[in-house]
Amino acid sequence: MAEIHELSAVELSQAFARGELSPVQAVEAALARIERWEPRLNAMYRVHREGALEQARASETRRRAGEPLSPLDGVTLTVKENIYTRGDPAPIGTRANEDTPPQGADAPPAARLRETGCVLLGKSTMPDYGMLSSGLSSLHGVTRNPWRLERNTSGSSSGAGAAAAAGYAPLHLGTDIGGSVRLPATHCGIFALKPSLGRVPINPPYMGRVAGPMTRSVADAALMMAVLSKPDARDFMALPVQNIDWKIRPANPKGLRIGLLTDMQVGLKVEPQVQAAVVAAAKALEKAGAEVRELKSFLTPEMADGMCRFFEARSYNDFVQLAKERQAKVLPFVAEWCSWRARDFSGRDVMQAYGQVMAMREAAVAACQPFDIVLSPVSPILAYEAELPAPNNDPHDALPHIAFTVPYNMSEQPAASVNWGYSAEGLPIGVQVIGRRFDDAGVLRMSLLLEEVRPQQRPWPEPA
Repeated sequence: MAEIHELSAVELSQAFARGELSPVQAVEAALARIERWEPRLNAMYRVHREGALEQARASETRRRAGEPLSPLDGVTLTVKENIYTRGDPAPIGTRANEDTPPQGADAPPAARLRETGCVLLGKSTMPDYGMLSSGLSSLHGVTRNPWRLERNTSGSSSGAGAAAAAGYAPLHLGTDIGGSVRLPATHCGIFALKPSLGRVPINPPYMGRVAGPMTRSVADAALMMAVLSKPDARDFMALPVQNIDWKIRPANPKGLRIGLLTDMQVGLKVEPQVQAAVVAAAKALEKAGAEVRELKSFLTPEMADGMCRFFEARSYNDFVQLAKERQAKVLPFVAEWCSWRARDFSGRDVMQAYGQVMAMREAAVAACQPFDIVLSPVSPILAYEAELPAPNNDPHDALPHIAFTVPYNMSEQPAASVNWGYSAEGLPIGVQVIGRRFDDAGVLRMSLLLEEVRPQQRPWPEPA
């Protein structure tokens, strides 16, 4: 058998069922893995050492009695800091909230996973307010990429991305409002799904905001989706419950219409190695029988700037409600980013920005409609320097790297990042898989096919 930390959730569950491995052994191995990596990575906000062992012992008792709560009973899990979990504070990545009290209840995604008997190892890190796709936080410090410690994980599910790549657990739960599970996935070499808006109930819900699985494999993410997609009345934006078969098989490529989008022409220029990976993935599908056609950019500079202005206005509204002494604790880059022009916005300015967001939404849906699946880069660049809050370190242009991800948050379309290959210096490169609205299962099927046809993957990183 492989090392315990190398086992997928599917493999752990099977090993538990056969009696070859116990949940306590799995948790002990996970805690040892965290202890080895964490001084280098800083991926965890809180580690529930004793609580996790207690949960594992309870799971072991249930399994010995032949009464597991689910196939996931005893499987280890981390949850992003901003997803409420009973007994844990949720400071949303910022030192301004460092004294926030523990939460009294689990948010819907955490509740569903806890009900299965998953063992919560702890909470993963994120940047201030989750509004930068970076691993830098005024509260948590710098979260580093296991593949190259001097490189960024991206974000905002920064700790989850690093923890998955480092083998802390097979299951990780993140959130995404502009790319926050997919960007860490591409830079950390893992799989992540941004579900359709409302597919996974969340609290509090917000336009574009979703919770989604971050794992080393598509199969493990599908296992999570079977649980996460269960209803919860607290999400007033949730989709109606659908009878989706989450036992995913690879897509049949023959006759599928694939759109290939390699240049958004907005934001940062796509690096050649990133573009080559996406083109290679499309060619592999074409060779397998799919019809691949070029999809030209549907995003305009006005739409992208409107999205930025909308995010700035939203965050500035939160920032100005803080007392002055708390404002001083917010990461200076974030404070400047949300203030530099939003402090002067009129109501008309905000509504014009919102109008551009709606235009982006309409354009994304229309552009993808002729295709069964669209392939694109996730990020236009490779992982950048770990200490930077943004690739160009400019608070007046903080989000030039999300042009390929943010449209699908606003259009409510499912989108995933599948690792395809590696750069010349060994950095992972993911391919984005975008489906039509609400076709989460189709995105997972295509992602599973890409796992099958992609080049041989490198061994996961190990601590020095």
